[in-house]
Amino acid sequence: MTPRKEIKSKLQGESLVRKSLMKDRRRVSTLRLVPDLHVVKIGGHGTIDYGRDVVLPLMEEIGTLFQKYKMLIVTGGGVRVRHILDIGIDLGMPTGVLAELAGKISEQNAEIVALLLSQWGGSRIKSDDLLELPTLLRLGILPVTHGTPPYGLFEHPPGSGLIPPHRTDTGAFLMAEVLGAKSCILLKNVDGLYTENPFVNPKAELIEEATADELIAMDLEDMVFERKLLYLLRDAACVKELRIINGHQPGNLEKAICGERIGTLVTA
Repeated sequence: MTPRKEIKSKLQGESLVRKSLMKDRRRVSTLRLVPDLHVVKIGGHGTIDYGRDVVLPLMEEIGTLFQKYKMLIVTGGGVRVRHILDIGIDLGMPTGVLAELAGKISEQNAEIVALLLSQWGGSRIKSDDLLELPTLLRLGILPVTHGTPPYGLFEHPPGSGLIPPHRTDTGAFLMAEVLGAKSCILLKNVDGLYTENPFVNPKAELIEEATADELIAMDLEDMVFERKLLYLLRDAACVKELRIINGHQPGNLEKAICGERIGTLVTA
C-alpha cells in the first residue's frame, strides 16, 4: 500500500474527529480580536418594525453611547422575514433557500440602521469586513451589519419544519464569539426571557438568570431568542454569557453594557 504523503505538523495523520484530540486543543487560548467590543443586536420584529417612535430614540442613544463604548450593531429582519418564510414554505422551498431569502431582508434593515446612525459615524459593513473591525473602530466608524449567518444554501437541517435554525440572534452571537467581544446584548420588545410569552400570558414570570443547560432542560414552548443559541453559548470559547433586555426603554442599553443586573442573563 502506498504511504500517505504528510506535511509535518502536530495534527499529522489525524482524522480531526478523534474525541481526545478535541479536548487537547481546547487548552490553547483563543485570540480575542476586539476584547472591549459590545455586540448589540437590534431585533427586526422586536424593535425596527415599531417605526420612528421606537427606532429614532434608540438610534440617538446608540450614537451617544458610541462615544464611550466600542459597539458592533447587528440587525434582524422582522415582519418581512416572516412574510417571505411564509411564502417560501407554502411553495416548498428548501431550508437553505429560505435562509438565503431571509438574509436579504435583514440586510435591508442593516442599510436603514446604518443610514440612521450616519451622523454618529454609522456605516454598513459586510461579513467579509469583520476582520477589519479593529481598524474601523479606531477610525471612529460605528459598524452596522445584518445578523443572518452566512450558511445560506448550506443551512443546517432544522430538525422539524423548514424554518432555518440559525437566524439573526445566532449570527450576532457568532460574530461576538469570533471577535472575542466583551458582551453580546439582544434588544427585544420585552424585559427579557419569560416562562411563557408575556403577550399571551401576562402572568408569565421573568427569568432573571439561567444557564444554557437549565434552559435546554426547561424546553420552553416559546422563547424570545433562537434555541440554537443555547448550544452555541454552551460550547463557546470566548463569550460565556448573553443578555436580553428591553430596547424600548431608554437607558437599558448602557446598564447592560456596564454589567448591571437588568433583563435576563444567560450564562454558559
